[in-house]
Parts: sequence; C-alpha cells; structure tokens
Amino acid sequence: MKLAVSLFLVTLSFSVWAGDPPGGAIDYSPAEEQVYIGSPSIAVLPNGSYVASHDLFGKGTNFDEMAVFGSEDKGNTWKQRSRFKGQWWSTLFMDDADLYLIGTSREFGDVVIRRSTDGGRTWTEPKDENTGRLTDDGRYHCAPVPLVVHRGRIWRSIERALGERPEWSAMVMSAPVDSDLLRADSWLMSEPLQHLWSESQWIEGNIVVTPDGKLVNILRTNGQGEDKDKASIVHISEDGRQLSHDRTKDLVDFPGGGAKFTIRYDERTKRYWSIGNKQTNPDAYRNILALTSSSDLRDWKLETILLRHADQKNHAWQYVDWLFEGNDIIFVSRTAWDGSHSAHDANYLTFHRIENFRDLTMDDSPAYLE
Repeated sequence: MKLAVSLFLVTLSFSVWAGDPPGGAIDYSPAEEQVYIGSPSIAVLPNGSYVASHDLFGKGTNFDEMAVFGSEDKGNTWKQRSRFKGQWWSTLFMDDADLYLIGTSREFGDVVIRRSTDGGRTWTEPKDENTGRLTDDGRYHCAPVPLVVHRGRIWRSIERALGERPEWSAMVMSAPVDSDLLRADSWLMSEPLQHLWSESQWIEGNIVVTPDGKLVNILRTNGQGEDKDKASIVHISEDGRQLSHDRTKDLVDFPGGGAKFTIRYDERTKRYWSIGNKQTNPDAYRNILALTSSSDLRDWKLETILLRHADQKNHAWQYVDWLFEGNDIIFVSRTAWDGSHSAHDANYLTFHRIENFRDLTMDDSPAYLE
C-alpha cells in the first residue's frame, strides 16, 4: 500500500493561496506580517466534524492569541470558528460531548482551560479559579500534547519555566474524570523535576500508559549531534505527585526526539505510534517527518517517512498533532513552505491524511521535495 498524504487543494471561506504546500491549507499568514503559525491541535466532535486550532507568535503578535477552525467534510474545506486572546500553547480535547482547550494564558503565562459546547464557536472565559484559571503563580510552558485518561483521572504534561533554558522543570497535572475541569481545585500538580545533569531541555511531554499499566511522561530532549534523536522517560507515581528518572536507562533512542512529537496507543496493533521530525542520518532540522512505532516505548522502529523536503532553511512540517481514524491517521501541522520567514517561523496550518498507515513501510517513503 502506497503512502497517501492528501494533496487536495482546500477551499476556504476566505481564500485559497497559490503554491499551497502538500496537504490542505487551513490557514495562512504571510511572512511579512511577522505573525507566524504555531501549536497546531486537532479534535473530532461526536458528529464526526473536525476542529483544528493554532496560536500566533512573532514580532507582530502579543504571544497570547489563538484561532479555531472547523471542517464538516472530513478536512476538505475549513472555516474559522473563533479567534480570541488569553490562550496559547494549547491542546484541543473532548470530554463527553464538550470540547476543551487547555494550555497557558500567554507565552510563559498561567495554566488556563476553556470549554465550548458549540464546536469551538464560543468559549468560556478563564477569569478566576472557578472558571478556568488553574494557576496564578508564575511562568508555565507547554505545547498541544495529548491528554490520557487512566485510573479515573485525566493526565497532562506541563513545564514550569522559572529560569533560563534548560532550567525548566517537568511537571504533570491531573484531575478526576467526573470533576469540573474549569475549577482549579479539581487539578493536582506534581512536584517539579529538574534534569540539569543532561544539559538539555526536556519539554512538551507525552503522558503514556506503559504495557504494565503504569504512567510515564516521554519528553522531547534537545540534545546535540547524534543525541538529537533521543527522548527522556519520566516515571509518574501512582498518586501523581512525584516524578522520577533513571539517567542510566531512561534516555532512549527516539527518531524525532529533538522536536515536539505526539505518541498515541493503537489497540489493533498493540503498539505505540508517533509522528515527529527525524533529525539524524541524514542531518535535518524539521524538513523530514517520520512515522514510528514501538511495543514497549523504549525500542522504536522507523516505519516510513511521511514528508521530506531538501531545504532545511525555509521548509518544515513540525509540532504535528494527530488522531487515529479507522485505518487512517489525520494530522495537522505547523508548516513552513515557500515564502516562509524561516523553517521555524511557519506560514501555514495544514491538514493531512495518511491512508492505511499500518501497512506502510520504508519502501513507501516519498522522494525529497524540491
């Protein structure tokens, strides 16, 4: 089965842009405005429609604004549903029939959460500890990382960013599944874990249930050289209050570990799957997007290359958030394409579909785009 990352040209409510990148363009921001697209996230509503979001960063922003889009036709067309300030670095997720956004109030802000009962068109306002403002004590960092339900609680990774990089502390937050998620007293924060021995930044972690039913946080680890493709495993105590890491065995080889990645578990294959930026062999920035899998979260197999571009300077697919949909994977990407300010400073939010992802092999990898 050959790789099928959708190449349709999306019709938007506002316009279609010439030279769109592979996949469908959900949103576009020209580089000259110095407003760049970050933190993509995706959710599927009970009626089957898609919702996607992103924040905005760069000199043309205040680092505190998000936009939300919806698709009623499986990602073929998208319309903006809302745009608002006071939310950043956020994950879309469903809890029962309601849609939520959880992240920070701005760059290095407080942890905030919003709820929407109309598919992302309107949102609650996190004004205080009873309406979605979960902290008021300092600088937090995160990304659109997945949430996991385990032992009757909802779990999410976050970082406390009080010092300079890499002096950020990994943390985990959780709340009972039947609690009011907008109330600060519903949420428990773990003790922070520092990892300065590694001299690298541990961020944007994935809470994952291990094969033996325990919880770990697998974090992006910004190493250098051959260490770029590594990730760090942090163990979470049963009560969610303590984190631990064994430096002799919990730093693992992980294609894509040097940039933000998303891990999800597939019941059909009994394997964990991830999409991320493979950065070694060959050397790359975020211009190679890879699909990987593992049975135990330690030994990772490179399944196939999804997308790759010969240019590292102005082309990238990054911060991918994705979901299983039957035999397919659907994902959204912070995409830097022709005319971008840089590979990091993306000018597109794009939507993609990987058909029959379980059947793909390295033989299905596409050629480098030019």
